[in-house]
Amino acid sequence: MATIFFTATSTALFSSSWIPQTTGQYAGNCIFLIAFATVFRALLAIRVNFPQVVDAIERRRRHGRIPSHLADSKTTIRPWRADEAIKLAFMDLILTGVGYLLMIAVMTMNVGYFLSVLAGVFLGSVIFNRFLATSTVH
Repeated sequence: MATIFFTATSTALFSSSWIPQTTGQYAGNCIFLIAFATVFRALLAIRVNFPQVVDAIERRRRHGRIPSHLADSKTTIRPWRADEAIKLAFMDLILTGVGYLLMIAVMTMNVGYFLSVLAGVFLGSVIFNRFLATSTVH
């Protein structure tokens, strides 16, 4: 494995059968990585706000839509619930898997793949950082 960055357009991504043969396929891989990293930031925003998302879904299911000015904004410690813990664990599993796949793409040391992941994180941050504003997640 190369220990320096390089600019080849035929670098395998995730498996030996996923090798771009043309410049267009390489560009497609880069676009995929941008979208994948953006999805990672979206999943992170959902995970950080998971209790609020679950509460909003529950309220809507039970009472219909509640205007935001009537919603209770107090924060309390939530009781442990198995179904919620399993959903959180599944979300963490997905986040970890996506994060490791992005790390593998960067570890190819391909400049295009590296910049694509950075561009996706940037785009995802621009779009979803407002949902992460109260979080210490980076």
